[in-house]
Amino acid sequence: MIKLKKLLERIDYELLQGDLDISITDLVYDSRKVTKDSLFICVKGAVADGHGFVPQAAEKGAAAIVVMEEVSLPENVTVIKVQDTRYALALLSAAYFDYPAEQLKVIGVTGTKGKTTTTYMVKSILEGAGYKVGLIGTIEAVIGEETIPAANTTPESYLIQKYFRKMADIGCDCCVMEVSSQGLMMHRTAGFMFEMGIFTNIEPDHIGPNEHASFEEYMACKGLLFKQCKIGILNVDDEHFKDVLMGHTCQVETFGFSKEADIRAENMQLIHKPGYLGVSYHAAGLVDFDVEIDVPGKFSVYNSLTAIAICRHFGVPAQVMQKALKEAKTRGRIEMVKVSDEFSLMIDYAHNAMSLKSLLSTLKDYEPGRLVCVFGCGGNRSKLRRYEMGEVSGNLADLTIITSDNPRFEEPMAIIEDIKVGMAKTNGAYVEIPDRKEAIRYAIEHGRRGDVIVLAGKGHEDYQEIKGEKYPMDERDLIAQVLEELGRNK
Repeated sequence: MIKLKKLLERIDYELLQGDLDISITDLVYDSRKVTKDSLFICVKGAVADGHGFVPQAAEKGAAAIVVMEEVSLPENVTVIKVQDTRYALALLSAAYFDYPAEQLKVIGVTGTKGKTTTTYMVKSILEGAGYKVGLIGTIEAVIGEETIPAANTTPESYLIQKYFRKMADIGCDCCVMEVSSQGLMMHRTAGFMFEMGIFTNIEPDHIGPNEHASFEEYMACKGLLFKQCKIGILNVDDEHFKDVLMGHTCQVETFGFSKEADIRAENMQLIHKPGYLGVSYHAAGLVDFDVEIDVPGKFSVYNSLTAIAICRHFGVPAQVMQKALKEAKTRGRIEMVKVSDEFSLMIDYAHNAMSLKSLLSTLKDYEPGRLVCVFGCGGNRSKLRRYEMGEVSGNLADLTIITSDNPRFEEPMAIIEDIKVGMAKTNGAYVEIPDRKEAIRYAIEHGRRGDVIVLAGKGHEDYQEIKGEKYPMDERDLIAQVLEELGRNK
């Protein structure tokens, strides 16, 4: 139980009716979860407006309700009016969990690409140096031994504060988290100060009716992080670097390949051996040591530079960074799976044209014998994405194996036909194999020396969604089954 007055101590509000000296048992923003003497915050969502459920909340025994519009309620219910209930929810949540972020160093990573990989790299390095690190991201939240699957890249503010509280209680020193533009725009990260804010890169994405109105708004939302952190660490090579930094209030550091970068990569070398792809470079500027990563591509250099720039502030020795970066792996992000000494195979989450083009272009730089792309597209989603992904793979891959992803309520063959519309604009060779396991079998059976095979689209997902049901399907398991059936497992 906590006094309502205590919860409101950092918020500008107007008391419309009732008593501030009452005790609150719970903080709720879903009317279905209201219990006796709880505080209900009326949040406006894309689908429903919490103000429409005020009578039900009162009937269930809510002691107080936070609104941003006038409502009519019995006198025994305290009503608090604020300018923005989403912002209020963040501050109320911080107070409810007793400001746990003040016991942690919180590192926020924003950008179109690279957030997930960077957060896992940072976690790996800091743990190698003896720190206890929590993580919140697209795949999961990790709190000690507990892992919680993620619904959003950046959870609702109440959940963030709940996770922070758990982290602080088990002795975490810090938390590294992915911060989406939507999360920033919707005040999910309000109510605390980030120790560091990180900017990886930005490209037109998440622009549409339920996301951002324009690229300018998307950039401005990313930039909010740099008005809420002590140290900002940004990719100076990104053409929108200055736009994102506009109006910042933090100390600024930079990374990149540019000679202007505070921490920069020099002498980058791509490493390609049968069954192995990697990259090496020299980290210079504020640091001075060599780096080798078992993950291919220039973007892997950017991700690791980001991690180095962060971990430098924790006093992590160079040798600890080198070891952790060499070993760092992120599930479903350029995840190399050993299937042969002759060719390479990897799993990646690339599930739109932009991410697939970036991935395949990176792999082309390694001059593989053939670049083979296995992918499908999700059902009940934009047909345009299917056309675009088909065209990208047709242009960049030497062989495309079109298969099924999450067909949802569509027929897999209908989705494949849409992908082929894009393929038809190219001269790319392709085969269509709707069963994903059989598509993987075909890729492995027909693998040649020097080939690079990409299984794109599923990444960290371990299910396939068909007709409203999620069925277990992990590509790692499918690969293992295929190798066993082919008698190739070692």
